[in-house]
Amino acid sequence: MSDGVWWASQDFWRKCAIFVTAGMFLVLILLTFHSLAAITAGQDRVPAYSVINHRIDYVFDEERNMKVPVIGEEAPLFGEVLSEEEARALVDLGKLTVQAKNCMNCHTLLGNGAYYAPDLTKAWLDPGWGNEQARELLMTMFLKDPKTNARTYGTNRRMPDLGVTDEEVRGIIAFLKWMSAVDTNGFPQGFEPLPQGGA
Repeated sequence: MSDGVWWASQDFWRKCAIFVTAGMFLVLILLTFHSLAAITAGQDRVPAYSVINHRIDYVFDEERNMKVPVIGEEAPLFGEVLSEEEARALVDLGKLTVQAKNCMNCHTLLGNGAYYAPDLTKAWLDPGWGNEQARELLMTMFLKDPKTNARTYGTNRRMPDLGVTDEEVRGIIAFLKWMSAVDTNGFPQGFEPLPQGGA
């Protein structure tokens, strides 16, 4: 037997480090699968892509003490009801366009990105679009020609012309509408949405 105590030996701590590392690796794998399941479209907090066929509002939930998205009656995007597959294809096109045009270089999406330009997390619900009836047209005009349809709110910051196609514009707007239906635990804080349903 050695003269030192068992808990002070190098061998004991080496085994502890291996055991803890292996245990944490298993925890990481379990958390990864849990996170993937929780953020997959069609779950409680991340709606199915066909949510773009419905009115989306953002109201205060007394129980959770925060604003949450509420999916309402049918209000199809661009007046066309899409199947789940068609909606997914359109939202995916919008997401890929947002990524390809590097929108996060200036904007924030779901808490990620830059703070130079407005947060796009709830852009579909932004009262800056005036009213619910004009929103799709104003968003389309802005994305097609941001210089002429600039919305600077006194900052003089202007979005560059992204050179997007009509279908990419439809995709971006679908992506923004879908993203506004994601339950983000009240983020962004203090956001006041555009009145919905003619309110």
